Amino acid sequence: MNKKQYSVEAIQSGTVIDHIPAGKGLTILRQFKLLHPGNAVTVGFNLPSKSHGRKDIIKISGVHLDEKAANRLALFAPEATVNVIEDFQVVAKRHLSLPETISEVFRCPNPNCASHGEPVKSRFYVKTKGSQTKLKCHYCEKTYSREFVTEA
Repeated sequence: MNKKQYSVEAIQSGTVIDHIPAGKGLTILRQFKLLHPGNAVTVGFNLPSKSHGRKDIIKISGVHLDEKAANRLALFAPEATVNVIEDFQVVAKRHLSLPETISEVFRCPNPNCASHGEPVKSRFYVKTKGSQTKLKCHYCEKTYSREFVTEA
């Protein structure tokens, strides 16, 4: 008998973020503030993946990400999937798409940008050019590749 064994324990109800690029799991935990008291969080780092070689996975018991929050994940893990779990079964599987705008997530690299010296929240317009994600600052209107914009 060929019995399948999982590296990360199943959850009864909640969200599973799967196919996170290896090494991005901690960034997602921090950025999405998923470590709340009362919610069990299981994380697997650098697990084997048939399609990606290695991956991270996050399981959050009792938490359901809405579509807007799930799509913010695309800025960190574009190929990730968000699975909604009920009674130990996947009841919905979301493939991510980039949001049109993103606020309070990234810091503008332009030192002269108003977002640095004024009491305003960072805000970027999200665009794709080929396979690259570009972020255009709402205030200084400069455009940057996603790789060059740091987290706030």
